[in-house]
Amino acid sequence: MKKWSLIYICMTLVLVAILSGFLSHDEQVYHSNRADSTFPQPSNFPAPIYDFSKNKFTKIKVELGRRLFYDGILSKNNTISCGTCHIQAAAFSHHGHRLSHGIFDSLGARNAPALQNLAWAKSLMWDGGVPELDLQPLVPITSHVEMGESMQNVVEKIKKDPYYPAYFGAAFGNRDITTARVMQALSQFMAAMVSANSKYDKVMRKEDSTTFTDAEAKGYTVFKVQCASCHKEPFFTDFSFRNNGLYPYSEDYGRMAITTQQSDKYRFKVPSLRNIALTAPYMHDGRFKNLDFVLQHYATDVQATDNIDPLLMQSSGRTGLPLTPADKEALKAFLNTLTDSAFLRNKGLAEVNICPSCIRY
Repeated sequence: MKKWSLIYICMTLVLVAILSGFLSHDEQVYHSNRADSTFPQPSNFPAPIYDFSKNKFTKIKVELGRRLFYDGILSKNNTISCGTCHIQAAAFSHHGHRLSHGIFDSLGARNAPALQNLAWAKSLMWDGGVPELDLQPLVPITSHVEMGESMQNVVEKIKKDPYYPAYFGAAFGNRDITTARVMQALSQFMAAMVSANSKYDKVMRKEDSTTFTDAEAKGYTVFKVQCASCHKEPFFTDFSFRNNGLYPYSEDYGRMAITTQQSDKYRFKVPSLRNIALTAPYMHDGRFKNLDFVLQHYATDVQATDNIDPLLMQSSGRTGLPLTPADKEALKAFLNTLTDSAFLRNKGLAEVNICPSCIRY
């Protein structure tokens, strides 16, 4: 009798220890990952403007954001994820789609922009309507032509999921799931989308004795003269809003819809040229299917629309940029040096299977 009592007591103690381990494991994982907070800061980039003091950078939080980014749970019928319109192989753009398709095959009004180096972005979206990264996911999630869902429903679905509560516990220290935490996890993953390992970057950092070819070097010279005023290095955008003389096919007035200022009519954010060779089609409405059409626009087809950027008005009164055929070919050679293959193949940013058995805490 005493023997069985002793065995029973021992088994009970072991079971209690196991259960206690499971109950406290979120907190253990959280503390073990708090030190893992090194943001991937490129040496040729300035400090990011995203405030990581309000949302500490940790790999476990990035991993949670990655799973949410690729999970259709964010949409009304669980079929559309962020990754549907932001494909890694195309620098997280919707390659091949002029306008992005959302829930129930709804057609949006703009082309899904590439996602990269967002920790340095001063505002988000083509019109700058979102002031900070933590708020950006709200727009596609609640848009009736994108994900068509409400944050209340998203949070409730995540709470009922077999594994997300434990994942939130690991990332935040407890299992509370709120709109703010969903946003913070997603913004951490998007902040981790750092593209800074192209041939251009290696030349600038003098890595591995990398140099431009003659054609690339000529293109870089043309770029600095004709393009760098708006597409400033190292991000290849100055984050400003400009009217680049596109013929207005629709009543999309760009930045003016946000500010209501007539001076912002037809102004859209200057996009980054990083990975530009892979993010066709181009412009806010995806009207140009390749770079040849883009360069043709700037050389010959710029329209003197309301509020056209002064940089596109020549002293002769002619619009556009003085680009010769040779200049355009050289520019294309240089722009190809902005392709970051490591970024496009980064497994830490890749799509993951969403299932209860994918992770254990």
